[in-house]
Amino acid sequence: MLITDILIRNAALFPDDTALVELNPELREKEAPNWREFELVEPDSFHPAYRKELNWFDFNARANQVANLLRSNDYRKGDKVAILLMNCLEWLPIYFGVLKAGCVAVPINFRNSTDEIAYCLELADVSGLLFGPHFTQRLVPIADKLPRNAFFVGDEDAPEFAEDYYAAVALQSDILERAELTSDDEAAIYFSSGTTGFPKAILHLHRALYFSAVVEQAHHRQTRDDVFLCIPPLYHTGAKMHWFGSLLSASKAVILRGTKPEWILEAASSERASIVWLLVPWAQDILDAIDSGAVDITKLSLERWRLMHIGAQPVPRSLVKRWLTVFPHHDYDTNYGLSESIGPGCVHLGLGNIHKVGAIGRPGFGWETKITDEAGNTLPSGQVGELQVKGDGVMRCYYRDSEASDAVLPGDGWLRTGDMAEIDDDGFIWLVDRKKDVIITGGENLYPVQIEDFLRANDKIKDVAVIGIADPRLGEIAAAIIELKPGQTVADGEIEEFCLGLPRYKRPHKFLFSEVPRNATGKIEKPKLRALYNSTNLVEQTILG
Repeated sequence: MLITDILIRNAALFPDDTALVELNPELREKEAPNWREFELVEPDSFHPAYRKELNWFDFNARANQVANLLRSNDYRKGDKVAILLMNCLEWLPIYFGVLKAGCVAVPINFRNSTDEIAYCLELADVSGLLFGPHFTQRLVPIADKLPRNAFFVGDEDAPEFAEDYYAAVALQSDILERAELTSDDEAAIYFSSGTTGFPKAILHLHRALYFSAVVEQAHHRQTRDDVFLCIPPLYHTGAKMHWFGSLLSASKAVILRGTKPEWILEAASSERASIVWLLVPWAQDILDAIDSGAVDITKLSLERWRLMHIGAQPVPRSLVKRWLTVFPHHDYDTNYGLSESIGPGCVHLGLGNIHKVGAIGRPGFGWETKITDEAGNTLPSGQVGELQVKGDGVMRCYYRDSEASDAVLPGDGWLRTGDMAEIDDDGFIWLVDRKKDVIITGGENLYPVQIEDFLRANDKIKDVAVIGIADPRLGEIAAAIIELKPGQTVADGEIEEFCLGLPRYKRPHKFLFSEVPRNATGKIEKPKLRALYNSTNLVEQTILG
């Protein structure tokens, strides 16, 4: 079975049931700041202007129209079509329309800069693009390099270099001749990156997408009565693959546009959510809002909320303990995964294993795991080695990068994750360190080399190393250790101002001025820096700005 077959089934069996809801509290507060004076936190608390929904029949019909739009523009099986949208009601129908057309869906990180967007489009051989109004200005400088078809998904006039998506798709039939596809056909390309900071295009087959839905439902036991509150961006494998459990169970999902704690709790209340996937900062913000009295949960209807799970970064034990004090009836789970293993779920803690908080868990449903040494030999419990995973969710390859593919796919079905781990006597896996230097801050990946290269362009800087420093809210924050050229000094805030040239999420949170240690081969000794600045109070003593 293909992931698209599940949508067709849901449309046939449950046509009038709600499939997707979009809530936009930010727009509501902008346009109707006094809404609380006349509306309560009940199912009707979101005015229709700020709440949209789609049933399964219309979801499938819209996907069919998108597929016919692509076919009418001569897109064929295997053509790559990029999606550059903020979370919205249109996101998933467009994604499924691309798949139904037999094309390969290529979600693009909505945080990407103009150059990064251009790089991803070229790397993935993209020939079609659907984008939203948030990205028009970023695309203007590369308009002449965009794919042969660019569709503007917005209410205002389309820019000169794009067609109006809504006008074009409205002309298409919602009846679709099914594409000849199998589980072994290419389905989607997601982007990742190693320590070099250059994105890799991760190619997945249809088999992997369907497998991820089966895994998610097996882990979290979704039924038609569940309601999944989806907050993370849908370009991630994480958010989408967790939603696949809702797809398989034909249950409602709510796409929340915004992460304020009061918005999350209000959405969970008004939509009667039963499953909410959070990142560490959001969970901490929710608890802080409750503790401070900013949110009174006694006035909310949260009794159906049964599961809180977290992924994308290490989870502090103290956070889980604090959460269960406030919400003692909740089940808790954490998930480990990579985009190369179709996102979360190749390892998960599992419901009921609260005594093992801190571990990433056991092999996920249908997955195998092992810990190996450098030669690939399996290590016994208690010994640290590289975590490898095996299952139908492993990527086909890094698209157009056979060298990188061979490095992590030795040819026996196992994926080398690059993460160092050990297994305890009960079979639970504990992460020890990452081979890669990627910094995970608030669930987003930062690539130190990109930031280091940017900072080295400053005439006063001799050398720089960017590392992750533990942070109780974000998991990690980026810290730049800067070695100035002899005789140079910088004023307070000067380097921070220089970093305004970086996207906000890539700017270091801390700047430390010290010598950058390098080994005999010229490589920065980042393990030494991490040990120094994560285990002493030197950070606070050396921060400028």
